[in-house]
Amino acid sequence: MKLVIVGDALLDLDLTGSASRLCPDAPVPVVDVESRRGRPGGAALAAALAADQGIEVTLISGRGADPAGYEIDRLLPAGVRLVDLPFTGGTPSKTRVRAGGQSVVRLDSGAGVVPDVVPGPAVVRELRSADAVLIADYGRGAASNSRLRHELSRLPPGTPMIWDPHPRGAAPVARADLVVPNEAEAMRFSGMTAQPAGAMALWREWECGAVAVTMGERGAALAPSCELVAAPQLDTTTDTCGAGDAFAVAVALALARGETTSDAVADAVLAASRFVASGGAGAWTAGDRPVSENGLDVVERVRERGGRLVAAGGCFDLLHPGHVDLLNQARRLGDALVVCLNSDASVRRLKGAPRPLVGVEDRKCLLEALESVDAVAVFEETTPCELLATIRPDVWVKGGDYEPSRLPEAKVVEQYGGEIVRVPLVGGYSTTRMLRNLLELDVKREELHERAG
Repeated sequence: MKLVIVGDALLDLDLTGSASRLCPDAPVPVVDVESRRGRPGGAALAAALAADQGIEVTLISGRGADPAGYEIDRLLPAGVRLVDLPFTGGTPSKTRVRAGGQSVVRLDSGAGVVPDVVPGPAVVRELRSADAVLIADYGRGAASNSRLRHELSRLPPGTPMIWDPHPRGAAPVARADLVVPNEAEAMRFSGMTAQPAGAMALWREWECGAVAVTMGERGAALAPSCELVAAPQLDTTTDTCGAGDAFAVAVALALARGETTSDAVADAVLAASRFVASGGAGAWTAGDRPVSENGLDVVERVRERGGRLVAAGGCFDLLHPGHVDLLNQARRLGDALVVCLNSDASVRRLKGAPRPLVGVEDRKCLLEALESVDAVAVFEETTPCELLATIRPDVWVKGGDYEPSRLPEAKVVEQYGGEIVRVPLVGGYSTTRMLRNLLELDVKREELHERAG
């Protein structure tokens, strides 16, 4: 899946310290700064959050040739392809001074903008190859560029377009499938405080596919269906920075997967709530995923929608094309795929030393990077029986070389009414065979070395 994000990249800085006294010349706190931490902001944060989920991401944005612009480049994950827009002026930067878990003041600098000039040909190529497009407007000119707006209006009907507007930005193009203002923005756009009435007024004004007004811990209001999507009750921090970007990315990916607008908004409300509960943008670092480590979040989400959950298991010690093909086949059998992964101790009991060759965290990371995999759940036991009894997948997938009646987990799956499906394996791939070939190659190398000596 390829997500293209068009918008305004910012540099976010947090200066964090302690405040135990007031300034002698004014009744303001003195913050003793203990740390400085930078992160991608605005459209760049949205790109980083998407790339962190293993998604192919292109960020179309402008930045100044200044230290803030260079720092955004450095902070973006390697999985983000950056396509530059013309830019004049300094890179926008927002610096929060925080003490005791609270923001004391925010300092904004950099007045640079994207001018209304024709962007390079790479911009059009990226838009036309997208599986979904997200416009992250932060009022710095990217969403106002007339040529860009023309190209966005011409996107194929099957490419979802999500527009995250800004009060100082441009109105969404009518081609947008979903516009996602927050509650304060919606009130400024429509003059209405009540939801979903405000969402309905904006839907009529913008003539777009749908409008979802995000309302923080109260969820979201969706028009034209007039739905109120509730948010889960989670322990949250007071730092909601980045929640809108987390919502916009989640809803874009859900629509790209073919979900209905209602289901996609429900998924996005859940994702944004968990992002805030995990500490928000202030706690985010590249590679972090604000989800549980056992895959049960995906299970809950699929169950809430009445979807079909698929699970597959194994050691996946040396990931090879046979594994990838099996997981792709498994994912096509339902709405989400959870991989039940043997822990290091579990692999050692099954395979003996020196297995596993690859540690569980690295194996988990590789599996999570596959587009077919929605979650990875690690189990310590020799078999996944206990884990299967907990997550109760509708379908348990095994390779065609396994006989279901001889599987220890077969009884567990049958007891709760699940289905066991065997899928054909790609011939020629086996971790054991790969290791044996490597050992034989090592032996031959030693023999040649001895003869040469």
